[in-house]
Parts: sequence; C-alpha cells; structure tokens
Amino acid sequence: MFELGSGFDGSCEAYATREQGRLLPRASEGGHADFAPANDEEVALYSYLRERFGGHVSYERVVSGQGIGNVYDFLRESGRAEEPAWLAAARKDGDPQAAIAAADGKADIATRALDLFMDVFGAEAGNAALKFMATGGVYVAGGIAPKLRARLADGRFLAAFRAKGRLAPVLAQIPVRLVLNERTALLGAALLASRQAAPVS
Repeated sequence: MFELGSGFDGSCEAYATREQGRLLPRASEGGHADFAPANDEEVALYSYLRERFGGHVSYERVVSGQGIGNVYDFLRESGRAEEPAWLAAARKDGDPQAAIAAADGKADIATRALDLFMDVFGAEAGNAALKFMATGGVYVAGGIAPKLRARLADGRFLAAFRAKGRLAPVLAQIPVRLVLNERTALLGAALLASRQAAPVS
C-alpha cells in the first residue's frame, strides 16, 4: 500500500506494510527524488526548473501546489502559451494556484499546465508503485488532489501511471484511490499514537 500526497507547500510519499495483521506506516522522502522527464516538453520543463532553482530538480517542484505554479510559469515564460489578462489578474488578486485550477477549460495556458502536472503526477505515482510494489493499492491524498477530482478521473493520470513499458500490466492491476477526508493524516497520526501509548499504572 502506498500513499502519494500533494499539498500546497510540497509533496510527500509514504507506504505501509502489513505486519501481524496491522498496517504500519513507513516514511519516505520520495518527493525529493530526481524529476525524470518523459518527453521533450518535460525535458524543457526540467531545464527551466534547473535554471530557476539551481542544480537539483525534484518531483516536488512539479507535483505540489507550488509545482502547478512552476509549470504555469514555464509555459508562460517559454512562450508556449499566452496568459490572458483576466487570469493574470485573478492570480494576482487571489490564490494563484487556485486561479489556475479554476481556469481549466477556459484558458489554454491553465489547461496545458494541468495536463503537464497530471502527466508528471501520474508517472511518479506509477514509479513509486513499482518501487514499493504497492499491490495493495495507491492512495492519492493531500490538499490538492481532492480539488482536482475531475482531473484525476478523466484518464490522463491513470494513463501516465500505467505507462511503464513491459510492466504496464503490473500497474494495470494496482488499484488507485483518491482520499477525500482532509483529516486523514491527523487520524493516522492519532491511531499510531494510540498504538504506541503506554498504559498508565
């Protein structure tokens, strides 16, 4: 079992193993692993991020709330897509990432940014599923994922998730679920604490 979280400040990855009938959470810093571009546009994105942030480019630079903004900036600054004035104003006056998501289907640059975001998000989820052999399922959680529910369900994420060459049939058998409860992390921490708490004598 594997959980991939994408929040507004960063991304995280964790997994769980079943031992003596219990699921035990295991920490990971997979979000800081090297971003591996899969096509020419992603190579250009990688080069843009490397120049912008210097040196190491992690998945977190793409698969997070700030990552959506980074992808959007890449498309705008590279001349691949134009930013309409109304969207620039919406980003300036409110939450810039939320404005991008709200403009999906209304502004080409927003749609393209979310397409690219989903391609990388799905690919990294598939990478992690292979690394952890998450045959019990992949659970997508965090602050952003529920807000992009329709996007996660339109097939693009799953296509990238399963695009693993000879191992595509393995990925096709791994269930992917979206976690909608925003308190999941807190509830999990509480459960773990209750298991480890010593009895008061």
